[in-house]
Amino acid sequence: MRKIKKDDTVQIISGKDKGKNGKVLHVDTAKNRVVVEGCNMIQKHSKPSAQNQNGGIITKEGSIHISNVMLVADGKPTRVGFEVKDGKKVRVAKKTGKAID
Repeated sequence: MRKIKKDDTVQIISGKDKGKNGKVLHVDTAKNRVVVEGCNMIQKHSKPSAQNQNGGIITKEGSIHISNVMLVADGKPTRVGFEVKDGKKVRVAKKTGKAID
């Protein structure tokens, strides 16, 4: 079970986008990386093709290592723990002790 999942709201804690909040668009569990909406923007140069007639420069989100983001619960960044409640393993915010989703 992962501490960060798709559609979670996270805060970036290091790098050029430190302090920004955004929604997780994609989690790559093999490489331990996440893509956060509106953060770590990169420019990709594309040649003209059947899908993209003009080609040009495309700006999109790049991936960030999962250790550089922190889950936001109740408006504040928090670490994540796990507890077994009613026979199910659930994520718990360390700051408040409340279950997440």
